[in-house]
Amino acid sequence: MTMLDSTVEAILKRVPQSAPAISAPGRTPLTYAALCAQQQVMVAALEGHAVGPDDRVAIVLPNGPLMASCFVAVAAIAAAAPLNPSYLETEFEYYLADLEARVLIAGNGTPAAAHAAAARLGIAVIELDEDPDGPAGGFTVAGRAAAAPRKVPRGADAIALVLHTSGTTSRPKIVPLSQANLCASATHIAGTLALTADDRCLNIMPLFHIHGLIGAVLASFAAGGEVCCTPGFNAMKFFSWLEETAPTWYTAVPTMHQTILERAARNPAIVANNRLRFIRSSSSSLPPPVMQELEQTFHCPVIESYGMTEAAHQMTSNPLPPAARKAGSVGLAAGPEVRLMDASGGFVANGGEGEIVIRGPNVTAGYAGNAAANATAFAADPDGGGAWFRTGDQGVFDSDGYLRISGRLKEIINRGGEKIAPREVDDVLMEHAAVAQVVTFARPHAKLGEDVAAAVVLNAGTSATEAELREFAATRLAGFKVPRTIVFLDEIPKGATGKLQRIGLAARLGLD
Repeated sequence: MTMLDSTVEAILKRVPQSAPAISAPGRTPLTYAALCAQQQVMVAALEGHAVGPDDRVAIVLPNGPLMASCFVAVAAIAAAAPLNPSYLETEFEYYLADLEARVLIAGNGTPAAAHAAAARLGIAVIELDEDPDGPAGGFTVAGRAAAAPRKVPRGADAIALVLHTSGTTSRPKIVPLSQANLCASATHIAGTLALTADDRCLNIMPLFHIHGLIGAVLASFAAGGEVCCTPGFNAMKFFSWLEETAPTWYTAVPTMHQTILERAARNPAIVANNRLRFIRSSSSSLPPPVMQELEQTFHCPVIESYGMTEAAHQMTSNPLPPAARKAGSVGLAAGPEVRLMDASGGFVANGGEGEIVIRGPNVTAGYAGNAAANATAFAADPDGGGAWFRTGDQGVFDSDGYLRISGRLKEIINRGGEKIAPREVDDVLMEHAAVAQVVTFARPHAKLGEDVAAAVVLNAGTSATEAELREFAATRLAGFKVPRTIVFLDEIPKGATGKLQRIGLAARLGLD
């Protein structure tokens, strides 16, 4: 990547403008020229609400081409902040307030809960209109005539995307990612996968998630390729989309791959005629048997990578053939520098295990407004160079430089790629009158990798059932955060220091 391509706008404009950028099943594609024109529509709309380059713009739109075009249009000129449309009103209110969002961008399909939260906080709403018969991703701004926008140049260091990442013992942290961070990561992914203008990605990932935003959408644009945006993952429709749109690749989390495999035998002709050059997997560990079955079914390589929000997604990746792909590993460094560090802050010798640390052009400069988190998230370079970001994962490199993740130092629950902060669930369950103590933890799950469980101690003289507590939590948390298992204990097991320990609790309770 050069300085000329280190902004989202530069990436969009260096591509042949007549080429297709965004498509969708049953829709004509939106060209790069039209996508750049949509950016100008967004500039005018945001300027009408006095949104400046450093302001945060919340986006709550359903998955699909409109969300993709809106994201890049906003990211090119302000700080885009996509939010999960499945949040409850209380969650929207929390995240909008925490972001200090200047405006909320909504459209057809935006839940009433998001509108209600914005109204309560006094946040203006920009409504987008989409023509379902027009090019995929094209939009106008409701109730606003076209205007000549005043263009504010944005540099590579300007913040383009802000996302929340879950904390283990505190409130979720805000991760600001610069124009340069996004473009570096997109360029790294495009290079790793040898993407070209002839490639078409079938996106089934949610577009409020770093994986979909950068791993599918912006990586495609970095190569001048096309991204076909579906309404979201749907196992019943995946094979018809595969046939209709003829993608050369798709990227997904392991649970999606497993569900696709379950239905593959029902669609033999489509599977046999697929044009997939490779399949990519990220955001959660891919079981080696699933990798093998995918390759045998679709007759193409499966490329597993390792990513996280703070790295604008990709950190390591298995390479394409003829280089080796190693099942169970997350591959070679693929963009940033990747090292292992011991507990004393020194680098681990070859063959040793340590915490995975990274630094590079795609890595965030630090959490927003959280000096305490930054003090622990970054480690000094023992050789006197730039600081390293601590991932909280531990791993080991093999003799060929392939990284294997051996465990996680942090306590985040990774439910099929959805990251859940245990403390957030604790806080909700503690609001129930019968609950005296609670520890939320990860329980192994055959398909999701991990699921949410909670150990609860009730107040003396009170009673509550698992169903009651789940229903209570469901009124305050999005569905994927609600514990699937709740166990009642007289006392929650403690560690040697007397602290409640989440990690390993499932095994201690016989839930593994």
